[in-house]
Amino acid sequence: MQILGIDLGFGFTKATDGRRSLIVKSVIGEAVEDRLGAPMAVARPGSDHLHLELEDHAVFAGDLAERQSSLRSFTLDQDRFIAESAKVLALAVASDLAEPGRPIGVVTGLPISTYRDKADELARILRGRHVLTTIAPDGRRERQVLDLAEVTVIPQPFGSVYDMVLNEAGGVGDQASLQQKIGVVDVGFQTSDLTVSDRGTFLERASQSTETGVGRAFATIAGKIREKSGVSVELYRLYDAMEEGRIKIRGESFDLSKLIEHVMNQLASDIAADANRLWADEWDMDAIVITGGGGAVLAPYLTPLLDGRVLPMDRGRDARLNNVRGFHKLGVQTWGGAAEAAPPAVEPVPEPALVGGGDNAHTPTSPY
Repeated sequence: MQILGIDLGFGFTKATDGRRSLIVKSVIGEAVEDRLGAPMAVARPGSDHLHLELEDHAVFAGDLAERQSSLRSFTLDQDRFIAESAKVLALAVASDLAEPGRPIGVVTGLPISTYRDKADELARILRGRHVLTTIAPDGRRERQVLDLAEVTVIPQPFGSVYDMVLNEAGGVGDQASLQQKIGVVDVGFQTSDLTVSDRGTFLERASQSTETGVGRAFATIAGKIREKSGVSVELYRLYDAMEEGRIKIRGESFDLSKLIEHVMNQLASDIAADANRLWADEWDMDAIVITGGGGAVLAPYLTPLLDGRVLPMDRGRDARLNNVRGFHKLGVQTWGGAAEAAPPAVEPVPEPALVGGGDNAHTPTSPY
């Protein structure tokens, strides 16, 4: 069985097979037929091309949808995302990583706030045999059958803990972290998830989601841009502007650096207040980890505000992939794969311990 980790985020969808990773904007659009030629290679190196035919309709996903589709779908509503976007985005990245003829085991995640209500639904949507056609930039068509034989859904921030303590073979790679009590601040686009791993046991009382993702900062900045320019900029088109500190609209450059500094400080203050309040009784934590794509951006603002020792982020790794790497490692531990080549280092992941999980959705009490 091939094992894929797939992280269905509001901002980006991430996927890995343990060797290669994808990061795709969570944007879907109608496919445009007979486009006016391919882009010049020197102009857009490395641009993703996800063009699929699913059942009776064709779609673009990711960067291709943003650039080429007139009708685009990008939502921050969890119900709509699961019902309308999750399957398309998951199949888009899986089609790129899938090995022909092999069944696939998928580990994915949901925010803590929606995990219990939506985990079984998401697993049901993804699980099964999916027939699709991928269309290459030169028009070549390839029929694919993706057999998602196993789908496990876990709370998203748990992925970062699995990534930290498990090795690529699914065994324990960091015994020291496994024996510690560690808080996790996972900052996403729409939500920030907070959880605590206490010597391999996740603490429900110390876990929650908040509506304080970086998308809130994006929305504030988009509002200010609209006030100054009269142009409503879609949130998913602000990534470059946030990184560069400026945006050009109709040929005029707008400096956003001071505004970005202000909104990031405010966002970090709100997240830290939530974490410090939730973890007031967890004074025996050994360390706090900041993770997620939003965490990478917010870490300089957030670190001094959290009550406790915050581990520095590894700038050599893309923090957006922390959860999905952990998803993949958990899949290897659960179903074998790379772990078959080495003696098992840990017991199999136990059955669901918390309410709300079905056969394909679980919260392991002692996952290692």
